[in-house]
Amino acid sequence: MKIRQVPVDGYEQVVVAEDESSGLHAIVAIHDTSLGPALGGLRFWDYQSEQEALTDVLRLAQGMTYKSACADTGLGGGKAVIIGDQETDKTEARFRAMGRFIDSFEGRYITAEDVGIGIRELEWLVQETRYVTGLSRQSGSSGNPSPFTARGLIRGLFACTEEKFGTSHLDRLHYAVQGLGQVGGDVVRCLSMLGATVTVSDISDERCQEFVPLPGVEVVPCDDIYAVDCDVFMPCALGGVLNEKTIPMLKAQIVAGCANNQLLRDEHSRELHERGILYAPDFIINAGGIINVSVEVRPEGYNERTALRKIENIYNGLREVFDTARRENLTPAEAADRVAEQRLMDARKRNGNPLMDATSKS
Repeated sequence: MKIRQVPVDGYEQVVVAEDESSGLHAIVAIHDTSLGPALGGLRFWDYQSEQEALTDVLRLAQGMTYKSACADTGLGGGKAVIIGDQETDKTEARFRAMGRFIDSFEGRYITAEDVGIGIRELEWLVQETRYVTGLSRQSGSSGNPSPFTARGLIRGLFACTEEKFGTSHLDRLHYAVQGLGQVGGDVVRCLSMLGATVTVSDISDERCQEFVPLPGVEVVPCDDIYAVDCDVFMPCALGGVLNEKTIPMLKAQIVAGCANNQLLRDEHSRELHERGILYAPDFIINAGGIINVSVEVRPEGYNERTALRKIENIYNGLREVFDTARRENLTPAEAADRVAEQRLMDARKRNGNPLMDATSKS
């Protein structure tokens, strides 16, 4: 396996691995470990180039640092990606090579599932490294994190609707959900069960048809989801969907979803704010999954009650961000960044090890 270090300002370590025998081409990015080992999922995606994968993994790793800091997990932030075709490249050999790659960090990076990864792939990884979380409950692990992400998202919606509309009645609102993956699908089912109106889209027509029978659910083409006349727009697919092209199309008054890195650029939070759209910072509202996994790595082991109690605090975290934003004339995204950066700064002072500015944008 060929290992190549990639120096990146503001990141502790970024490493590219290429393994000729298995076909593995992967990147691990450790953003910051001031608060603890870097925890972050492994994404499998058909990137068009290594540079595209590097850009993605850097954004995701920084987001994990901020997510863990704001959720008080006692962990740092990192991320890993594998470059490959979803249909042909998901082999045991490739994932076992990835496991050896992860193991080489000796616990500084701990992985979990992300887009394109399931229990099967995690079980291949764990044959080569113990630094894997989110395995099946039968193995004593915390299981699939997606239901916990969805639970946290619903909890966060209460804070959003109270801030914007002065109500916690989620059932009276209209939601536009972009992406029907594990988390997005769970959120749609929950909202439908509450009696809400839900408009959905997904790149898979087959997946969309699964939700048509649910009460209050309507399907629209992917390109039409932004312009749905709704109360809450929920990005639950990939990142970068809030940009100069899509923001002017939005008719929602709240944006709150589970996708990571929803803003293509930082300044897009200001554009949302100026349009009167309340944005729930993604790394706060979608932290349920990482909170659940973080409980697993505690010395006493996984406890679901502890995880659920911590996930309830997503509501309080968003209230704090909204209050700070209002008081200091910031956007919610700017306020959330400030909370995370302050916690990292405090940790570096406690550790007596001021790292380079890991909060700088890359």
